[in-house]
Amino acid sequence: MEKVREVLVIGGNRYVGKRLITRLLTEGHRVTVLNRGSSPPPAGAEQLRADRDDERSLTGALGSRAFDVIVDQVCYTPRQAELARRVFSGRTRRYVMTSTVEVYEYEDSAALVPEEAVDPSAVPVDLELPWDDPAFREAHYGEGKRQAEAVLAAGGPAFAYTAVRVAHVLGGHDDFTGRLAHYAERMRTGEPIAVPVRNQPATYVHVEEVARFLAWAAGEDFTGPVNAAGGGTLTTEDLCEAVAAHVPGGRAVFRPVEVGEVSPFSFRRSYGMDNARAGRLGFTFTDARQWLPRAVAETLGKGD
Repeated sequence: MEKVREVLVIGGNRYVGKRLITRLLTEGHRVTVLNRGSSPPPAGAEQLRADRDDERSLTGALGSRAFDVIVDQVCYTPRQAELARRVFSGRTRRYVMTSTVEVYEYEDSAALVPEEAVDPSAVPVDLELPWDDPAFREAHYGEGKRQAEAVLAAGGPAFAYTAVRVAHVLGGHDDFTGRLAHYAERMRTGEPIAVPVRNQPATYVHVEEVARFLAWAAGEDFTGPVNAAGGGTLTTEDLCEAVAAHVPGGRAVFRPVEVGEVSPFSFRRSYGMDNARAGRLGFTFTDARQWLPRAVAETLGKGD
């Protein structure tokens, strides 16, 4: 068995996070979960209660503890990243931030986008923006993650980090987004599914696979950004075809729109990420078409 590690997971109450924690525990690592205590961690993990936005609360909960690796599931802004870098410097040999495909929101390439398309060291940081305003933070999700990565990159070799840029996640009975359910409901009622006139494909990753990747990355020593995405791309049509198998008589009717709101997982620009770096580092993602039927079945339920 590989070396037993002391791992701190920040956040991790649901979905990807709870799968990550369970996987780390199954592998024999000692896991501590830090959150506000709204829900208990999986059995076997220790819990620390703190507000990750409050430095005094955070340092008080941590005491003198140090960890082999920290996986931060809930770092959304440069302020949070700056606080994390300040508090955890000297407490860990490795910091893994869960980032997002949304850092590429200004890219629109027919080719899959590699990590170097967004270099964190070149991203300007503005700590004075209203990052504590939930509405602002939600509206600037990609920018917040980009700037958070930039703050971590500025730490240099003294703060070894990696930012895992996660593709759109599918699968699991506990998918809380309701995105696939939106398609299923439209098929049941016969309502059209609004899509852009120029509807672009995207990359996706299964919830179990991204948890496996994060657990794997925690034990590696590479740094900088890395894309976490299943092989190939999927279109809205691909998703709807898989959903239709769970809706009696299900058939998708698409309504192209020039402007205005479109359905989930319908994109006006390409959302494709290149996962070649992960492969070179030693992790192979599964082709999305292989697990898509299972992911939809998990989310919608058999016979839904």
